[in-house]
Amino acid sequence: MDMIKRPRRLRGNEAIRKMVRETRIDKSSLIYPLFVIDGENIEEEIPSMPGQYRFSVDRLPYELERLTTAGVENLMLFGIPAHKDEMGSQAYAENGIVQRALREGKKQFPGLYYITDVCMCEYTSHGHCGVLCGHDVENDATLELLAKTALSHVQAGADMVAPSDMMDGRILALRRCLDGNGFKETPIMSYAVKYASAFYGPFRDAAGSAPSFGDRKSYQMDFHNRKEGMKEALMDVDEGADIIMVKPALSYLDVISEVSKEINLPIAAYSVSGEYAMVKAAAKMGYIDEAKIICEMAVSTYRAGADIYLTYFAKELAGYMAEGRIG
Repeated sequence: MDMIKRPRRLRGNEAIRKMVRETRIDKSSLIYPLFVIDGENIEEEIPSMPGQYRFSVDRLPYELERLTTAGVENLMLFGIPAHKDEMGSQAYAENGIVQRALREGKKQFPGLYYITDVCMCEYTSHGHCGVLCGHDVENDATLELLAKTALSHVQAGADMVAPSDMMDGRILALRRCLDGNGFKETPIMSYAVKYASAFYGPFRDAAGSAPSFGDRKSYQMDFHNRKEGMKEALMDVDEGADIIMVKPALSYLDVISEVSKEINLPIAAYSVSGEYAMVKAAAKMGYIDEAKIICEMAVSTYRAGADIYLTYFAKELAGYMAEGRIG
């Protein structure tokens, strides 16, 4: 049989397979989510996320050193305050948990890149992402508090802010606030396409941010909708977002792909706590090869069109890249 076209020619050995890879990733595109908590001498493992910890500010430098050693240069801070109230006042307090963590991190590891999650859910006594009017989240009243939070983070040393609240108009509110206070060069990574997902369960355990009543479906997106995701992304581009995020990652590769094709900005994807917990649980039972699954999940996300990958497996992925198992 006379065959001119033989795709297998480019699969014959590892050298040629690496040479012709369509999807390539490196450590610089990884972001590691990290939880900081009020208190002292705390380094407690999160039960639903084995291998992930909550760190008090005095213990934070030890984890930052581990990140540096692994070759991960970017992190996103999530704060867990000792006290919560209806207005989430610790989110924008000058001496709040994230603000203190930023100052300590910048002092000890100035070469790392610090991104902060901007939301109210970890700080409100009711666990919702904004100011309440009865049992409804009041969109416009929340914008002012989100802007105050973002500004306080940048003043404490944040290199980038990432609003995750899903309030309409939040990117414009943050952009105007930052610009008006002399931070025109601070980028905003928008959780633009954020679905109301069951994959967030372990995170709510980690951050103590589960709503005390109802759910977040009135502001996070219905996972049946694809076109709505593009609408949200385009709105945030118009309002001044610098990076567009899709969250979660693994079950939304189609959305990542579409957003990446239509929007001329860097696209981030967040591999969320539920994805992490399922891999850990299956690996513990011996059902899967953990390292291979971690690598395949990451590559699928980049292949779909992501440029940036937020993942609790960032340190492991950096190690696999160094070993040549992925890249």
